[in-house]
Amino acid sequence: MKASTLSQNQRGVIKGMASGLALTAAAMALIAYALHPPGASLPERASLLALCLLPPAAMLAISIARLAKHRFFTPADIDGSALTEGSDRARLLQALLQNTLEQVALAVPIYAAWAFLAPARLLGALAAASGLFLLARLLFFKHYASGAAARSLGFALTFYPTVLLLIGLVPLSLQKVFG
Repeated sequence: MKASTLSQNQRGVIKGMASGLALTAAAMALIAYALHPPGASLPERASLLALCLLPPAAMLAISIARLAKHRFFTPADIDGSALTEGSDRARLLQALLQNTLEQVALAVPIYAAWAFLAPARLLGALAAASGLFLLARLLFFKHYASGAAARSLGFALTFYPTVLLLIGLVPLSLQKVFG
């Protein structure tokens, strides 16, 4: 599909995703360079991982709580989505929860692999990804209802840090296997 045939919404998504990728690369490089976690022993790596898993877990908990609170105070939604059509607000909150759950499911194993496989000098990239996850989810939540273009930056800043760690794990894993 040619760029000229893309809708305004599609161009907005491309702009948001490209901006997110550029901001991700810059933030991760800067933070990874500036932040050198103390030591790289197994307990220190495990501690760093535990700290870096807190922002994704917190955003998932917030997503769950927002939907639960809405359902509790909305008679049409209290029985849950399996038993009702669900209001527009319930469907929106469910979509936010679903996307956050997907992002957490991707981040957790990648964060764990990075924490234990990355050289000590690159452990700061994990902290950067975790911090970006928190900021990005807040942006995603705030702009979700405004459409795909509006939420694309928040999505990108959640997704790309995790994917960059995954890409970085390929040579690290090959090096560990083939020495």
